[in-house]
Amino acid sequence: MRRRDFITVLAGATAWMSVARAGGSPRRVGVLGSGTKELNAPFVADLVKGLRDTGFIEGRNVAMEHRWADGHYDRLPSLAAELLGRDIALLACLEAPSAAAAKATTKTIPIVFLTGADPVKMGLVDSFNRPGGNLTGVSILVSVLGPKRLELLLELVPAATTISLLVNPGNPNIRADVPETQRAAEALGRHLKVLTASTENELDMAFASIKADALLVMPDPYFLVRRHQLVALTARHAMPAIYPFREYVDIDGLVSYGSPLASLYRQMGIQAGKILKGAPPADLPIQQSTRFELVINSKTAKALGLTVPSSLLARADEVIE
Repeated sequence: MRRRDFITVLAGATAWMSVARAGGSPRRVGVLGSGTKELNAPFVADLVKGLRDTGFIEGRNVAMEHRWADGHYDRLPSLAAELLGRDIALLACLEAPSAAAAKATTKTIPIVFLTGADPVKMGLVDSFNRPGGNLTGVSILVSVLGPKRLELLLELVPAATTISLLVNPGNPNIRADVPETQRAAEALGRHLKVLTASTENELDMAFASIKADALLVMPDPYFLVRRHQLVALTARHAMPAIYPFREYVDIDGLVSYGSPLASLYRQMGIQAGKILKGAPPADLPIQQSTRFELVINSKTAKALGLTVPSSLLARADEVIE
């Protein structure tokens, strides 16, 4: 092993050992998110539940410190550096962009993340089973769900020939997500049109220019932050839309298919707790989501003049009346 590599490994091991040995005052856990504090509050609460599952209770033996980019991904590197300068024992990154910013900022302080991208292809970790380095976490692997969401949308709107795909151009996930969904659309004989938006105004402009029969909203932290605006825009334009998470459908979105975020953030908290007890991130396998839920809002379907097929209702995990 080269001397430089040995020093890097030794520094990382020392950081993780100090996490395990620290006693007395609460361990400080940083939370970095690209969204807003208010809309991410439920996810942070789930993260805290996961920490509690492993014996770490906020206000007793762990203290949380947050930084939020409010939808501005370019702020993440400076926010990560700010948190890492606060003598934190561990940094929890709520999504892929914040994890990438954190990884570029430290190679020693443990990082736990939740990402919808493939963390290996993103360069966050070496492999799923042996992450290596100072990062581990939970992966949703959303790219494989794009084609499934398209199929579900077409069950609701079978006459749709042109589908708009809404993506955030600043999200690294789109490099994998878009091609997968485009191939699925071609196989089904449908035309897919990509719409891009990364700001509030761009979302308004995207909907003003939309010329499609239905809409597929891709997973993105900023879109989740702006979910109220997105659902309102689909209602205003009478646009049938499928979303990646039930949080959209709970506020009158039409349909969603994806992993339940609450359980994933709780699992992320459990991963963080294991590290605080001394487990090196390099040896903690990436946890992958294995449960997916279909949620339908029948009230919104009626407002759009859609009849939900009985076969789809039978497969739904929940139907909101």
